[in-house]
Amino acid sequence: MSWGLPTFRHGVHPPENKEATESLPIERVPFVREYVLPLAQHIGRPAKAVVEVKDRVERGALIAEPDGFVSTAIHAPVTGTVTAIELRPHPSGKLELAIVIEADPFANQRMPKTSGLGDLSDIVGRVQRGGLVGLGGAAFPSHVKLSLPEGKRVSFVIINGCECEPYLTCDHRVMAERPQAVVRGLQIMMEVLGAERGYLGIEANKPDAIEALRAAIRGHRGLEVVPLAVKYPQGAEKMLIDAILEREVPAGGLPLDLEIVVNNSGTAAALADLIDDGLPLIERVVTVTGPGVRRPANLLVPIGTPLMALLEHCDGLRPETRQVVLGGPMMGQAQKRLDIPILKGTSGVLALTEVNVEAEQPCIRCGRCLEACPMFLNPSRLALLVRAEQVDALESSHQMSCFECASCSYVCPSRIPLVQLMRVGKGLLREAAGR
Repeated sequence: MSWGLPTFRHGVHPPENKEATESLPIERVPFVREYVLPLAQHIGRPAKAVVEVKDRVERGALIAEPDGFVSTAIHAPVTGTVTAIELRPHPSGKLELAIVIEADPFANQRMPKTSGLGDLSDIVGRVQRGGLVGLGGAAFPSHVKLSLPEGKRVSFVIINGCECEPYLTCDHRVMAERPQAVVRGLQIMMEVLGAERGYLGIEANKPDAIEALRAAIRGHRGLEVVPLAVKYPQGAEKMLIDAILEREVPAGGLPLDLEIVVNNSGTAAALADLIDDGLPLIERVVTVTGPGVRRPANLLVPIGTPLMALLEHCDGLRPETRQVVLGGPMMGQAQKRLDIPILKGTSGVLALTEVNVEAEQPCIRCGRCLEACPMFLNPSRLALLVRAEQVDALESSHQMSCFECASCSYVCPSRIPLVQLMRVGKGLLREAAGR
């Protein structure tokens, strides 16, 4: 039970559906023949290839460098040969330029640990060259959050261990199995940013992870594990800050405006691996689950692994599978094809056997979307403004404050595609701003 635990106002309570994988230890997926590394797999400018076709690359070697500040590096997930640099299918639905590597079947694919990067000087550059991004799904380059603009300071660092999306358990398993790495990553962030306190926010449905992290922080001052109520979207930055610190990020503002930085628990562990062992981001934990998967699992997956390889490792899809989603059911992206790679931001593969195809009905003005929206927006009114293309009214109604959590769509009895309309509305505003 999570009654009385810190949380935010509004939100929804979808079925958790985590029981299939929440107790399954992380297992490594076998290496495959071919890996596809899109240059666009993080927020910001795509990386720029520094290898050519026929080049031999070692596991962990730099294959694409950052192309600007809001950009990050990409490294070879296996030892092998670059066989192509060409357009390949991308989880976004587009064709994107990608580096294709054929693994050497005779190479030792173990990544040797090094002495790490030593001190924390030039931490921003090192994290950028290490290819770290937020592993919660957004794939925001991690070095940007470690780079303080002039005149800014950070007092608090929050590690997001909520994993509020139904079905997903990859963060849960990282916290339960590698709590020391998560805490070490938090300490590195605090040292770099000069923060006074660090919090690890975890929903109360992960008691083993809570206990593991409490044991890991024992003897460390300024750190606190905060169990939180189980509610969606508790893991959103602004909701997490509200629950733990009871502070509200202003409309159009950032957590940094409140002297706060938020990072995902998997990102913290990856930062510890980079700083202490010199390991760039070449693999991540992915939950493969859902009623359409024969054998659900939490897998340690090299970036660029074909989606089909994960599904085959999990004994394939059931015949009744109707949809495959990358991520969770609330904010994940349904896929139209399966010949796509796992990216840095891929937290889960969800196979569904039932897809809601009910026809949209007129709005009955029930107000459920207002009660659900964690940002206190009026999704029903915003949807009308989007359909009328009333750009000025959308802006004054704070359309850009929506972070597309889909709580409004989840509760709408008329099955109005509210979150899709929110995305269209944000596109209208961006288009108007670019004129």
